[in-house]
Amino acid sequence: MYKKQKSISEYNPNEPFSDIFVVRFTKEIRSTKNGKYFFEIKIQDSNGDGMLKYWGSNNLQNVEKLYDLIKEDSVIFAEGSVTEYNGNIDFSVNEGKIKVLKIGEYNPSDFIKVSKRDKEEMFTELKAHMDSIINPELKQVLNVFFSNEKFVEKFKTAPGAMYIHHGWISGLLEHTLTVLNICLNLQKYHEDVDRDLLITGAILHDIGKTDEFVITTQIKITDKGNLLSHIIMGVQELTRVLDKLDISEITKTKLLHIMISHHGKVEYGCPKPHMIPEALIIAKADEIDANIVAMLEAKKTAGTNDSFTYSKHIGNIYLK
Repeated sequence: MYKKQKSISEYNPNEPFSDIFVVRFTKEIRSTKNGKYFFEIKIQDSNGDGMLKYWGSNNLQNVEKLYDLIKEDSVIFAEGSVTEYNGNIDFSVNEGKIKVLKIGEYNPSDFIKVSKRDKEEMFTELKAHMDSIINPELKQVLNVFFSNEKFVEKFKTAPGAMYIHHGWISGLLEHTLTVLNICLNLQKYHEDVDRDLLITGAILHDIGKTDEFVITTQIKITDKGNLLSHIIMGVQELTRVLDKLDISEITKTKLLHIMISHHGKVEYGCPKPHMIPEALIIAKADEIDANIVAMLEAKKTAGTNDSFTYSKHIGNIYLK
């Protein structure tokens, strides 16, 4: 079995490499001035990405043969040297130094991060919060979802995002549990907030993400996720469940309102701003957890000696 040697971000210019990478995409074949053919591959691992340049021969047919074998999500073994071009790191590979690997020749966990927390421990903690609910209507709703073994397995393993925050296996569960705990800590100081509704809404707010993403050798957004978003998909799934239950219309409406308002603002893809305190708390808890994790990840991957780095999602981040 081929083993990942180190992260793309850990390589330095003029360093030889012999390593495995996931393919994000390939660029079209081009030719150099001396008639040799080459192409570029966007490569990725669990901690970063980069560009790999394959320098082939003047035999176009041979270069095309390799090019056609390399697909999105392929895992390749490559040998070559690290170069620097316009301030960016490139992985340079000569003819015959790339092999497309088969399933079983590599470990997928080399390419996708996994939550540092044990998923079963997190789920046990989440279940304890569910068991504390008194309201029988809300117990019914959660029971429909979490008595479904297929849904539970997806919920335990789904990522929280592709890149921005919790972009790893079990990231959704980790994020949901953190949001829930933030909500419960706030509720201690506001006794008029409906605790049972808060717990239920926090647990269900991101369930659309169980179908928004798919995990292969990387985390990818599904076509449905791209076209609809996890908010719409979550509302659809929640509505299907609520329509089958004999519970009050106000309970149904409040749960749906929490889901459609949890991004806080219309410009963040939110169809409606929060109008009940439980929805407000969940939206703020969701935002703060996502932003904290995004900021911490940006600091880890900044790769600079400067005092600041910039994230398009967070803004300027101080690194010292």
